Amino acid sequence: MKKHIKYLFTLLGVITLLSACSDELDLAPVSSLSDASYWKTPDQFDAFVTGVHTSFRSHTSNFQRLGEMRSDIFGTETPLGPTFTGEATQGVERMWLQTLDANDAGVSNFGGFYFNINQLNLLINKLTTTEVVTAANKNYYLGIAYGMRAYYYFHLVRSWGKVVLQTDPVFAIDVSSLAKPASSEEEVMKQIKADIESSASSFGNDYTFRNSKGFWSKAATLMLKAEVYLWTSYRGGGAADATMAKNALTDIQTNIPSLALQASFANVFSAGNKGNSEIIFAIRYLLNEATMGYVPGSFTPQTGLIINFYDSLQNRKFDVGTDNWGGLLRAPVKVSTFRMYDNSDSRKWATIQPAYSKVGANYVIAGAFVKKFQGEQNAGSRQYTNDFPVYRHADLLLLLAEAKVILGEDPATEINKVRQRAFGANYVPLIHGYPNQAVDANPKEAILRERLLEFIFEGKRWYDLRRMGDNFVYKYTTLTPDQSYKLLWPIDRTSLTNNRSLEQNPGYPKF
Repeated sequence: MKKHIKYLFTLLGVITLLSACSDELDLAPVSSLSDASYWKTPDQFDAFVTGVHTSFRSHTSNFQRLGEMRSDIFGTETPLGPTFTGEATQGVERMWLQTLDANDAGVSNFGGFYFNINQLNLLINKLTTTEVVTAANKNYYLGIAYGMRAYYYFHLVRSWGKVVLQTDPVFAIDVSSLAKPASSEEEVMKQIKADIESSASSFGNDYTFRNSKGFWSKAATLMLKAEVYLWTSYRGGGAADATMAKNALTDIQTNIPSLALQASFANVFSAGNKGNSEIIFAIRYLLNEATMGYVPGSFTPQTGLIINFYDSLQNRKFDVGTDNWGGLLRAPVKVSTFRMYDNSDSRKWATIQPAYSKVGANYVIAGAFVKKFQGEQNAGSRQYTNDFPVYRHADLLLLLAEAKVILGEDPATEINKVRQRAFGANYVPLIHGYPNQAVDANPKEAILRERLLEFIFEGKRWYDLRRMGDNFVYKYTTLTPDQSYKLLWPIDRTSLTNNRSLEQNPGYPKF
């Protein structure tokens, strides 16, 4: 492992140094010196694959931001007020209030994704010409590279629409080649689908998982394929694309029968239960290696402030030892979000931590915050070492239910598996089961609600609303139809300055 790290950081160190000379879209060039001395042994390829996953992990906070911070999950109880603990939101509220612009774009530099896109381009380039890697590893690594590149571009096109399409590695500093105009959404989506097919073809019949499901896999590619084709099914692809999505999901079910829901919802996210049966692909965190710094950075309160409140479920006041969240609460969960859950739904108590004030003998809710990723205790402090699930079995089931609805089929089996796990011993089919809840009268609404309850803080909600249609965005968020241009994110001023071939998304002030 030390040898792998040495090789990786020797190469990436030179790349990073040279990237300071060109910040166009964060496409870091590879020096001819480092490139000539690398790619000589299998260990170097192994190290580079580890490196692209490490870089992928660095983007977790932006995956989460792009995927749900503009939705209906977070917010203070007064639009511009502080959090219930008194901590300032410090601009985070601009996302859920839909007041982003080029000066405060919410996510800048296209999430920093282009750095790793260039690394993946380089990996594809070298794998297609090398003879030092075994055939099995070459194919697996190509499957990773194509699949992960498609995943990045799917985030980009859903968030910004037209984006720069770069599929060749940048080997030298050439500002003129980096400053290029954006490609159309149709062109980007065509590339995404082509990469998905290249990834699936490279994996072939290899459905194995590596690094305890911490590496991209064929199953991850098929999950992405389902998401992509469901997205396009609502945008002209219709039943044909919904069928493609359904087939991708049933492919996983057929060829990886070991995947299954965990009996306990909370256990899915436990720091001590990594790579469990429900996980398909997760971003790996580990004590003394890397922790989820963005969680205490915005989503959990300061310990010294939360101890002024009460946990009504346990009939106790929060204390320093147990409730050492050690964070800064910039983005609290709305009380209305917390109240959407049935009290018998185990997801309620595993996902959100409510905080109460005590008035006499009565508890009065003051606010709430994310509890899903609790980390672990280490030397008296809380370390956020949970893995971040990108894809898991519950996601497969609900995407499959959605494909069935589009195709006019019955989604009850998939929806009820998720609901039954959520309610456990409290599950009563005639009350909780599909189609017996009031929301089930509209199957799309039923799926949207189930996905909300299941995936809070996993970066899904905004994309779910966007996928199913603009009207769902207007119904559930603060965005209104006369602000339809804000369905896309604004491009930040720095990106527009660095690449004069880019144009600001329509509707936002021209740069």
